[in-house]
Formats: sequence, structure tokens, C-alpha cells
Amino acid sequence: MDGNSMWEPKIVAFLCNWCSYAGADLAGVSRIQYGPNIRIIRVPCSGRINPLYILKAFQNGADGVLVSGCHPGDCHYISGNLVARRKFTLLKNFLVYTGLEPERIQFSWVSASEGQRFAALMDKVIADVRKTGPMENQIKEPRLAYD
Repeated sequence: MDGNSMWEPKIVAFLCNWCSYAGADLAGVSRIQYGPNIRIIRVPCSGRINPLYILKAFQNGADGVLVSGCHPGDCHYISGNLVARRKFTLLKNFLVYTGLEPERIQFSWVSASEGQRFAALMDKVIADVRKTGPMENQIKEPRLAYD
């Protein structure tokens, strides 16, 4: 048995208050099961998430991050979810460029009435991150310029 056989990923999910968090709440009150690996952070709008929060989540031990907002056209702040999509597309491309697997950072839309979809999304994110292995495998020792 290898050292990672008992490993379970830690995933931070930033959910907008109006749709995605309400979808998570619906999944909970409907008793829809999904993995316990998710730590939810409720935010007013996905467009207001500072990309540094995502980097900080990885720095503090998260193996994966999900950002979820309202569907296009349904944002309570008119276009916050579209701002988030542009912002996190750039961030994800940058992180992939630096060597992070694209499965570790995901973006999705979930509405308040999609409790079943929320649970399925959580299971998919957990499975995707589980395939990549622990984040500690990604951390390299810093090298000095004269090494």
C-alpha cells in the first residue's frame, strides 16, 4: 500500500450567496449526498473574489479550488459572474502555465434550484482533484540563482 492510498483532497469552494450557496443549501436540506472534502466559503458575488484568495487557499493547504456563481444572465449584481469568468480564466491559464494541473482550479455555474447538480459537481471536482494527487507533490524547493 502506498503513502497516498488514504489521502483525500481538501477543496475550497467559493460560492456566491444568491445562487451557488443556495444550491448547496438545497442539496443539504434535500439530503443529497456528496463528498465531505469541500470547505465552503460564501461570498456576496463570484465577481468580487480576489484572485489572491485562491492563491492563499493553495498556500494554506488546499488541493483544489472551485469558484461557482450564478448562471449568465441571472446574476443579482447584473454582470458579476461574467467578470468572474474573465478573471478566473486568466488566473487559471497563468496557474497552468506555472505548472499547476488545470483540474485543481475549476469554475462553474449553479443556480439556487440545482441542488442535485451542485452535489454532482462537488463529486466531479473531488474526483478530478483526487486524480492529480496531493498538492504537496507540486511544491518544489526554491533554488537560488547561483545554484
